[in-house]
Amino acid sequence: MIGKILAFTYRNWIFAKRNLFAFFELLFWPVVSLISMGLMSGFLKLDQTLLNFVLTGAITAGTIQVATLDVAYGLLYDVWSKSIKHTFLAPIEHYHFIIGSWIVGIVRGVIIFTLMGVFSHYAFGFDIPSYKMAIIFMAGVFLNALIMGMVICFFITLYGQRVEIIAWAFATLVMLICGIYYPVSQLPSFFQRLAELIPLTYFLEYFRSGYGFTPLLTRLLLKGFIMSLVYIGLILVAINWAYQRSRKNGIIMRLSE
Repeated sequence: MIGKILAFTYRNWIFAKRNLFAFFELLFWPVVSLISMGLMSGFLKLDQTLLNFVLTGAITAGTIQVATLDVAYGLLYDVWSKSIKHTFLAPIEHYHFIIGSWIVGIVRGVIIFTLMGVFSHYAFGFDIPSYKMAIIFMAGVFLNALIMGMVICFFITLYGQRVEIIAWAFATLVMLICGIYYPVSQLPSFFQRLAELIPLTYFLEYFRSGYGFTPLLTRLLLKGFIMSLVYIGLILVAINWAYQRSRKNGIIMRLSE
């Protein structure tokens, strides 16, 4: 099992290494967003605590977007190269390419998080509350990236290439609901309830509590990690169902033509 996972990790690493422009593109937009948020915060004369709140959102958004796309690329590479049927002819399971791609996403996400954190420190005075909180927070962020990447894989497996746009849109929509730049209390009541079903909401609340913000929710880490693991198991079952359905109605073959 480990060998099959690492094989997909190596495959995605080769794709990433050969396409450096794609990596710089992934880095470009998070940095632009970070600079924009930092300059806007300076214009609004936010104190350092509020600045840390906003910059935490900008850094998290860039990191989770990169890691989510890497998980989705585990399937999209096969779709774009018309080789998806050949992949599934091999003795593998869906979690092999998902986890293998996720490992590459973690590596690239750590690089993005570190670069943006260092840049924002020297440019805007941003500091993390503690290394322990940062490590726990990053673990939660990458679990959420895995969840969102798996959801993208589910829809692509079920509906084919025509829904691949969600690979770039889904993470952004989720982050808007979970309060990436603002407390979830600013959302309408329906979306506040919806935010409570997203594990990333709890990890953002946990990390920002290190800056002195009072969490709006309770048992942040317990709920965040339990919900993440439950969602991962449920979505994996859903992906297996979507694959069996697509195999029967011919979508898998059409994606390989």
